[in-house]
Amino acid sequence: MEMPGPKTLRRLLASPVMRRATLALVLILAMAGKAGADFTQSGPDIFNTLTIRSENLVPFPKWRGALERYFSESRVPRAPCSSGMFTRCPVDDWKAFLNSMAGRSPAEKLREVNYFHNRTRYILDIVNWQVDDYWASPFQFFDKDGDCEDYAIAKFMSLRALGFSNSQMRIVVLRDLNLRVAHAVLVVELNGEKYILDNQIRDVVPASLIRHYQPIYSINETHWWLHRRA
Repeated sequence: MEMPGPKTLRRLLASPVMRRATLALVLILAMAGKAGADFTQSGPDIFNTLTIRSENLVPFPKWRGALERYFSESRVPRAPCSSGMFTRCPVDDWKAFLNSMAGRSPAEKLREVNYFHNRTRYILDIVNWQVDDYWASPFQFFDKDGDCEDYAIAKFMSLRALGFSNSQMRIVVLRDLNLRVAHAVLVVELNGEKYILDNQIRDVVPASLIRHYQPIYSINETHWWLHRRA
């Protein structure tokens, strides 16, 4: 059984009954999804939550697929591209941007990566991919634009390329309590502080300043965390 992504959660949150049941549903999916989940107790986490952690990424085929496509696409040479009136070269622009970050401080890299990716056009998966929920690789994101988790994935991989470790970062699927919808952001730990890189927010913001996000689960290349209120 697959853990729900932002679009699935958005549908679940559409009715008052399902809103109340969403977190219980996610917990059931997490625990019953695959045998051998091997949860370990974690501790206090972002947005005043407690977590348990697992190394079993089997319930996340969309995330694993995005990772596999990214590493596969990274090895394939792309045809030369020239920007013009009717053409654009977003992947070349991305690579040039990453090169321009050499020598910048980690804090500057966070800020610039967030700003660079947030310029990309937001588009729903149903329009872009003709499915309700699709997690795109960064190359697909640059070629076709994307939605909230696609921004977070591209930022994750950009920061990995710029020297940030997997253990410093997580993609977080959460509930926006103000808008009452599901959403996804990237959380990055730097110098003991957790920062939010969000396609809805221009600036990089300390997680401690955000009160309207309720995380459901978070994930990186090797682990995932189930969140509950402290």
